[in-house]
Amino acid sequence: MNRQGHSTAKALLCAFALMTPLGVNADPYAAAQLEELHRDALEGVEGREVIMLRVTLPPNVDLPRHWHPGEEFGYVLEGEVTLSLEGQPDAVQRAGDSVKIPAGAIHTAITGDEGATLLVFRTHPVGEPEQVLVEPDQ
Repeated sequence: MNRQGHSTAKALLCAFALMTPLGVNADPYAAAQLEELHRDALEGVEGREVIMLRVTLPPNVDLPRHWHPGEEFGYVLEGEVTLSLEGQPDAVQRAGDSVKIPAGAIHTAITGDEGATLLVFRTHPVGEPEQVLVEPDQ
């Protein structure tokens, strides 16, 4: 990953942490590690890119509810995470499990005592925010 991509990812995490009312967890984004592995245009699909991330979530974190303007695909490399996807029952994802989150779907991730590491792919409209936080009362 290039230095600019790494800096951008860290800046996004810090911005989310500063903007987000988190309740019980003071600042889960500060402890989360987000490593951008790849970002490139999708050939034959104008205005869209793919983003590949390695996301390491610490133990006992409850991320803020949010959505993405593109589809998100996750594969659990280590640990376990509970995916809370609005309108669906919570689903525990363990190492070896994969999941698809539709574009615009409000969701969150909750870790237990061991935390989790995920490989995440997003199809993303160029120029759109990567993540949009949802106000607590929405």
